[in-house]
Amino acid sequence: MYKAPVEEIAFTLKHVAGMAEAIDDGLLADLGEDLVEAILAEAGRFATEEIAPLADIGDRQGARLSNGEVKTPDGWRDLYRNWAAGGWNGLTAAEEFGGQALPHMLNVAALEMWNSGSMAFALCPTLTMGAIEALNVHGSAALKEKYLARMVSGEWTGTMNLTEPHAGSDLGVLKARAERREDGSYRIFGQKIFITWGEHDAAGNIIHLVLARLPDAPDGTRGISLFLVPKFLVNDDGSLGARNDLHCHSLEHKLGIHGSPTCTMIYGDGKFGGKGAVGWLIGEENKGLACMFTMMNNARLAVGMQGVAICEAATQKAIAYAKERTQGKAPGWSGSGMSPIIEHPDVARMLLTMKALTQGSRAITYACAHAIDMAHRANERREHWQERAALLTPIAKSFATDAGVDVASLGIQVHGGMGFIEETGAARYLRDARIAPIYEGTNGIQAIDLVTRKLPLSDGKQVRGFIAELKAIAEAVRSSNLDSFGATADRLDSALADLEEATSWLLARLAEGRSAEALSGATPFQRLFGLALTGCYLAKGGLARTKDGAVEGRIALCRFTAENLLSETAALKDRIVNGADSLAAARAVLA
Repeated sequence: MYKAPVEEIAFTLKHVAGMAEAIDDGLLADLGEDLVEAILAEAGRFATEEIAPLADIGDRQGARLSNGEVKTPDGWRDLYRNWAAGGWNGLTAAEEFGGQALPHMLNVAALEMWNSGSMAFALCPTLTMGAIEALNVHGSAALKEKYLARMVSGEWTGTMNLTEPHAGSDLGVLKARAERREDGSYRIFGQKIFITWGEHDAAGNIIHLVLARLPDAPDGTRGISLFLVPKFLVNDDGSLGARNDLHCHSLEHKLGIHGSPTCTMIYGDGKFGGKGAVGWLIGEENKGLACMFTMMNNARLAVGMQGVAICEAATQKAIAYAKERTQGKAPGWSGSGMSPIIEHPDVARMLLTMKALTQGSRAITYACAHAIDMAHRANERREHWQERAALLTPIAKSFATDAGVDVASLGIQVHGGMGFIEETGAARYLRDARIAPIYEGTNGIQAIDLVTRKLPLSDGKQVRGFIAELKAIAEAVRSSNLDSFGATADRLDSALADLEEATSWLLARLAEGRSAEALSGATPFQRLFGLALTGCYLAKGGLARTKDGAVEGRIALCRFTAENLLSETAALKDRIVNGADSLAAARAVLA
């Protein structure tokens, strides 16, 4: 059974991601360690004691559709309402709408624990939080007054409606249409697919954010508008009115996240007697994509947290199993009978790899959240932190979600044949994890974004400055003169040299207009960056001197990572720099 790693999460937040320094600098208002620990402890308790016990029920039962209504798995309706009653939905929301205006770092830490408890359950609040942010940033005063407080409280949930059957990542070809009305509202018509928690029985109303095109809109993404379309219309006094002209047509049968209803939504077909789904414009006409990106950027980091969450839960399960399962006699085993498989070197290697990827992914995602917080709070360096957050977001989303798949797969391997049997629960983590590298922008799209948009920020000064900061961590390891770090400093130097050379090569190709060559190495570069960050952040944790007395364990994991995982960066750099020609030549094989 999953147990929230509250102490490790708190350590990473404070001593690796930068929370302690931000508190000391007065950038996080009145936030103190006692409040941080209290929030994390309660979020961890809820994840461990209330969410996790219902995860298997959600996986077995799934969401069920009947006559256009979706029933969530047994116990999930009450679970959601208990979660909302705890005020969790408004952790970072504005105080004027009932939120607590706390740092983003705390929210992502809580999201990690809730997703470890059940990724399918945590998807509901994740989408609502993104909708809240988009509406708060871009919505009119009237829309915010009418909807935000109920969404912040969790009484109403939110969704994001982008994808259509013919339009996945290319939103410029979407066909959902909107028509203006004299009263200032709009009527929405069309179909959307893959809508997470698009229909359910856990909340009183569902607020859909829907991308659609006006009749006179320009072609492509420049002609997309964003609309707020509630399941139930809301009266002027805040009470619920008539059912809007929208409904869930079907639920997808998925590999994983079974408890999360993934809906095909129909707008404006007259099922409930209307003549189009009633909606209201968010932001300006034909500028909806910019509004939606506010929500998508929030969601991309949240999906990264899903990767971290799966890593943690799968690692816990694998370690517990490896301590109990006996098989053969490991080298040096002096006990009676067979030894626990955790004593076998190959199993220990797998478990340590799982733990290293978990810790690295956690540090990367938390550092991204820290950059977001600083972009809102550090007035003197706001542009710097905005660029740092932009640079880290695609890495946080991609590296952590790839790690979730890899770690969950290793967890099955540790279980052996029993891992392939559903009753052990190891397989669920892999089934759930597999969607995360796909949705909210595939990891390939994240790589394109990283290379073409984020590396050139400030003419490359942002990424080069970041690499310089990472080099300082490697030098601090060398200067520590601690034998327990082994060859960590040298391995970090090598990995960062690979990162620096690959970065320079990509920037040069972009400057020369040779984007196809640059994009050929985009995905390997994204992994190279994530591995280098993993090594540096684990080293930063190993260098921290704290009262918990766990420093030797952190150094040992850091050394394992440096000496066992970081050698991959050399191969990745070679693939980036030298792989484009062979990729182009071999494409004929695919004809």
